[in-house]
Amino acid sequence: MANQNSSSIFLAAGICLGLIVGSFVLGKSIENSRKGEQYVTVKGVAEREVKADLAVWPIKVRIAGNNLSEASQTLEKTKGKVVHFLTEKGFAAEEISNEDLRVTDRQASDYSQSNMKDMMRYVLEATILLRSKNIDKVSQVSKMTDELVRAGVVFSSKADWQGNGPKYIFSQLNQVKPPMMAEATKNARAAANQFASDSGSKVGSIRKASQGLFSITDRDQPSVMQNEGGENNYSEISDPNKKVRVVVTVDYFLGK
Repeated sequence: MANQNSSSIFLAAGICLGLIVGSFVLGKSIENSRKGEQYVTVKGVAEREVKADLAVWPIKVRIAGNNLSEASQTLEKTKGKVVHFLTEKGFAAEEISNEDLRVTDRQASDYSQSNMKDMMRYVLEATILLRSKNIDKVSQVSKMTDELVRAGVVFSSKADWQGNGPKYIFSQLNQVKPPMMAEATKNARAAANQFASDSGSKVGSIRKASQGLFSITDRDQPSVMQNEGGENNYSEISDPNKKVRVVVTVDYFLGK
C-alpha cells in the first residue's frame, strides 16, 4: 500500500512538473512570436539617367491611284527614294529593311462613302524601317525629312502603335540592375533605421522583400514609358535620354 502511495505521489509530481515546464515553454514561444510580429514595411527607390543605345525609325509612305499596277510601281520608286536618302546620310544597308505592305481597295469597303467616285480607288502604304545604334545620327537625320518631301515622297499620316518618328530604346538594363538594386535596398534600410530611431526600436533581419518592375521613361517626357522587356508605350515623340527607376518593398523585424 505504501508503495502504491509513493508511486501516486511521484506520478502526480511528474505531471505537475511537466505542466509547469510546458507552460514555461509555451509562454516563451508566445512571447517570441509576438516579438516576431513587430516589423516595419518600407520602400527603397533608385533612379539613374541613361542614354538610349538603339534607335528604331519607321518611315511610312503612302501612294494612291486607280490602277493597282501603276500605283505599285510608284510605291517601289518611293521606297527607293527613302532607302537612297538613308544610305546617302551614312546608314548601312543592313540597318534598313522593308516592313509591312498594306493595300486598301476603297470600292471593296463595306463602308464606302457616297463621294467614293471622286477618290482614288487604291491606297498603298509601306514602311521602311531603320534600326541603328548611332543615336545622334538618327536624331539629326530625322529632322531632314523635308528633303524627301521635295523629292515627292508622301508620308502616311495613319496613326498606329509604331508612330512616325524615331523611337529610342535603352537595351542595357541588365548592366544597371545590380547596382540599382543595391542602392534601392540601402535606401530601404535607411528608411527603416529612421523609423526605428523615432520609435525607440532597432532594425533586425529582413522578414520579407519584393522587387517592383524596372521602368524606363523618357527623361523629359515622362508619359512615354518603356517596360522591363524593352518595349515602349509609343508616342509621336521619343527622347534619347532616359530615366531608369526601381522600387523595392522590404519588411524588417523590429526589436528593443
